[in-house]
Amino acid sequence: MSAQDDRPVAVVTGANRGIGREVARQLAARGHRVVVGSRDLDRGRRVAAELGVTACRLDVADDASVAAMAEEVTSAFGRVDVLVNNAAIDYDTDARAVTADLARVHAAFETNLFGAWRTALALLPLLRRSPHPRIVNVSSEGGSLASMGGGTPAYSTSKAALNALTRVLAAELRGQRVLVNAVCPGWVATDMGGPGGRPVREGAAGVVWAATLPDGGPTGGFFRDGHPLPW
Repeated sequence: MSAQDDRPVAVVTGANRGIGREVARQLAARGHRVVVGSRDLDRGRRVAAELGVTACRLDVADDASVAAMAEEVTSAFGRVDVLVNNAAIDYDTDARAVTADLARVHAAFETNLFGAWRTALALLPLLRRSPHPRIVNVSSEGGSLASMGGGTPAYSTSKAALNALTRVLAAELRGQRVLVNAVCPGWVATDMGGPGGRPVREGAAGVVWAATLPDGGPTGGFFRDGHPLPW
C-alpha cells in the first residue's frame, strides 16, 4: 500500500462469512481499506479476493495470532481507523445455566469477550495514530440485563461482559478521541443465527453506522440500527 494512501483502514474480525463479511463489504464500498480477519486464511483470502480487500489469518482466542496480525497491519498500513470486533462463537440454545458445561462457557468467553479485548489492546497503538479512531463491539440484545432470561448461558453472559467492556473502554479512551460502542445487529439470517432472520445487509448496516460515526458522536453506547438499546 502507498504511504500516501489516506483512506481509512478497518480491521474486521471473523469476517470470512455472515455479518463480518457484509460489514467488510460495506466498509470497502465506502472507501475503507479493509483487513478481513479469518481463522481459516484460505477462506479469508477467497472473501478478500471477492471484495477487493486484504486478508489476514486471525484467531482472536490466540495471543500469538493476534500479535502477528497487529504486526502485519502495522507493516502494511501503519495505522488503524476502525476495529470491528465481530468474531463470536457458540449460540448455545441447547444449554441451560443450571446444567452448564463450564468448559464450554469458558471457551465462549475466550472468543466473545477476551478475543475482542486482546484484539483491541493489540491495535490500540495503531488506533491512536488515527485522526478518527472507532471501536465497534458486535454484541447482542441477548446480553442485555434488562431483558435477559434463561437459556443460551455462554452466549448471553459473554455478550453482557462484552457490553461491560465497551463501557469501560469508552470511558478510558474518551480523552483520546476513540469512540467505542456496542451494536446488536438483530436476529440476522446467518450460519449462527439460522434461517428466518433479517437480511444480513440490514444487520451489518448498524455496525457500519457505528464504525463511521462523526467526531463528537456517541461513545459507550449500545445500539441497534442507530437507536439505543437498554443495557
